[in-house]
Amino acid sequence: MNHMANKICRELRPFALFFMIMIPFRSAVADWNWVPTGSMKPSILEGEMVFVNKLAYDLKVPFTTLHVSTWGNPDRGDVVVFLSPQDGTRLVKRVIGLPGDTVQLRNGVLYLNGLPQQYSPTDSAFFRRDVFEDANPVVAIEHLEACDHYVMSLPGRPALRSFGPFVVPPDQYFMMGDSRDNSADSRFTGPVPRAAIVGRVPRVLFSFDPSRHFRPRPQRFLQPMDLDGA
Repeated sequence: MNHMANKICRELRPFALFFMIMIPFRSAVADWNWVPTGSMKPSILEGEMVFVNKLAYDLKVPFTTLHVSTWGNPDRGDVVVFLSPQDGTRLVKRVIGLPGDTVQLRNGVLYLNGLPQQYSPTDSAFFRRDVFEDANPVVAIEHLEACDHYVMSLPGRPALRSFGPFVVPPDQYFMMGDSRDNSADSRFTGPVPRAAIVGRVPRVLFSFDPSRHFRPRPQRFLQPMDLDGA
């Protein structure tokens, strides 16, 4: 009996070592996150796994939000994973307002510190295959300072298209989804404390279509969050 137990222990040892390394690694260095909703369309679709760089801004003690060292802060336009100020759920949104910024929406147009952001039209038909919330989504490129990225509106549904002005408090960040009419973000839950930001999302890792029996979307693999590929 002892021989059998020793054999089992020897066989399980590599697996135990793997988990002893990987679990703290995922907690403090790099992680991945499944996205089940469409609040970040068309940048992130339902059924996609995104890469989370937890060393983008700081180093934390594994399994905590305690900072060991900080070497940066989120930039406007970064896509980040954070803990919801409402219930602690992990969410993925884009950083829109930095501490001290004044954020406002006027009929769907984003204003930062009193200045309207610029938009370029794009062919929305390209995205209709993956958009189910509205038969005629409107997709544009938002020029958010140095960050060009897609945003989407859904004219066929009621939504909060005017908001603010709101001044972002110190050490907090204003988050919004790229699908502006389908996102429970800082317009509803308030700004996000810096300590609640888990890491930066530079790109999609894998994509599977839940509406088509989780068929892979290979054209979406390694898709960057911004149009410049950063």
